[in-house]
Amino acid sequence: MKKVLTIAGSDCSGGAGIQADIKTIAAHKLYAMSAITALTAQNTTGVYGVLEATPEFVAQQLDCIFTDIFPDAVKVGMVSNPEIIEVIADKLKAYKAKNIVVDPVMVSTSGSKLLSDGAEEALIKKLLPVADVITPNLHEAERLCGFPIKTEEDMVRAGKKISEAVGTGVIIKGGHLNNRADDMLFIEGQVHWFRAPKIDNPNTHGTGCTLSSAIACNLAMGYSMKDSIKNAKEYITGALNCMFDLGSKGSGPLNHCYRMS
Repeated sequence: MKKVLTIAGSDCSGGAGIQADIKTIAAHKLYAMSAITALTAQNTTGVYGVLEATPEFVAQQLDCIFTDIFPDAVKVGMVSNPEIIEVIADKLKAYKAKNIVVDPVMVSTSGSKLLSDGAEEALIKKLLPVADVITPNLHEAERLCGFPIKTEEDMVRAGKKISEAVGTGVIIKGGHLNNRADDMLFIEGQVHWFRAPKIDNPNTHGTGCTLSSAIACNLAMGYSMKDSIKNAKEYITGALNCMFDLGSKGSGPLNHCYRMS
């Protein structure tokens, strides 16, 4: 059985973060492992509290994983502390981790900045260059490339600039560009589009976590980068299409296990 490690924060409501990642990995019939960077008190309406792990404890978790059950792929989610970011980057390099997918959670879907300047700099200089592919949303891609993204041509220019700057593949999620869900991968100088209709479902909590985890799962199973993204996009489209509806007020979670029903 292939093994996938997720390094991220915990979402007590189960829709995003570690919980979404583990459910996604299990839905792909792979073995899930986790290194938790923070505990959060949150639900479908928002985040109400964060308790960060220490960098030393994050390092200890990673040492335990890599020296015993070596992962076939790694997904990294939100890490807001520059010291933790550096620890993760150092450990991934030291253990020669493979198939690394980083979801650079820098800006919320509403455009709010989520990282301090110090954490953002550490993310860009230390962690993103370790990845095989990064998965920014439009706001995050704008933050990384330094110019507004208004068209598909802008997405390509941004992908090229980011890829050249950090030395990784870049998939820019275009769901907020127009009334479609067209994503663009820029890797090794090549542009690849993954096109899909936008699903009219207000329950999208954890979609970014889920997509990056699904890409890591497919890479662990030996698929190419293009096929991994294609398969992951099909998986998340199915999870949205089944119109799962939990939570009384906010944006609800996906049904990560829809294929099991």
